Amino acid sequence: MKHLKILVTGGCGFIGSNFIRHMFQAHEGISITNLDKLTYAGNPENLRDVEAAYDYTFVKGDITDDPLVDSLISEGFDAVVNFAAESHVDRSITGPAEFITTDVFGTFTLLEACRKRHVKRYLQVSTDEVYGSIDEGSFTEESIIAPNSPYSASKAGADLLVRAYYKTYGMPVLITRSSNNYGPYQYPEKLIPLFITNAIDDKKVPLYGDGLNVRDWLFVSDNCAGIDLVLQKGEPGQVYNIGGGQERTNREITTGILSALGKPESLIEYVQDRPGHDRRYSLDFGKAAALGYSPRSDFAEMLTETVRWYVDHREWWEPLQAGAAKV
Repeated sequence: MKHLKILVTGGCGFIGSNFIRHMFQAHEGISITNLDKLTYAGNPENLRDVEAAYDYTFVKGDITDDPLVDSLISEGFDAVVNFAAESHVDRSITGPAEFITTDVFGTFTLLEACRKRHVKRYLQVSTDEVYGSIDEGSFTEESIIAPNSPYSASKAGADLLVRAYYKTYGMPVLITRSSNNYGPYQYPEKLIPLFITNAIDDKKVPLYGDGLNVRDWLFVSDNCAGIDLVLQKGEPGQVYNIGGGQERTNREITTGILSALGKPESLIEYVQDRPGHDRRYSLDFGKAAALGYSPRSDFAEMLTETVRWYVDHREWWEPLQAGAAKV
């Protein structure tokens, strides 16, 4: 992939910032513009190391801002990759309006601008949570969408808009749905970074229900490589699942983190389960594998590396925790 101009939205977030770093390291001659609103989960520090080293431009703005989005896309981009979203399930339960606004209306705004400006490639970054929960087997791209939280419903709504723009207007769109990501630069409200940072300070780690909810875990760099591959080789109008093939219960994750930090299991505090808490996610990613995708990270090894990253980067996450406590 050479001499391409790419617009990434939500690029200061966890997966978006890792994707931008991946693209610059994996390809020569590309330029990336990053449009980010800088909500609580968007942190410019995530990309401080790429600012001077690559052809990178940051624009502060909201994907629901139609004039801004249209003006920006009129500059001419070969591809748009949309990471911008409200993404925390617990927050969607207490305040769903923001999720509908950003995830659904924001996607619509981007799609309209891309349609008018004839962008060659639009990739929507989605989630396995749109499928709902599955007791046995794995979801394929043909599985029924059955979201169970305001967050996953907002992402499902966005996915359906993307599909409609392909069917109605023939837009060259793609959708990726990944399993649970983990790794460096993840905001410390999600399970793995929350439990790591709490345990570092000998605080309780709040485990929902019986702790036996199952997730398929995907190291963020594997997801970024998968998104990159779909952007290059995916067939317009198609959905591609990107899984890690590493299913673990939340309790296994918790004990693994505590073990890596040398902390006692007495830090585990079982709390009332989350409303509508999906029991198990599992993705069949054979379709992406046919393009050449394969998760390369060993979970135990990368969980230990992730723990080490948070231990070594207290100056990154401690201000975020302090800020969140004031909200």
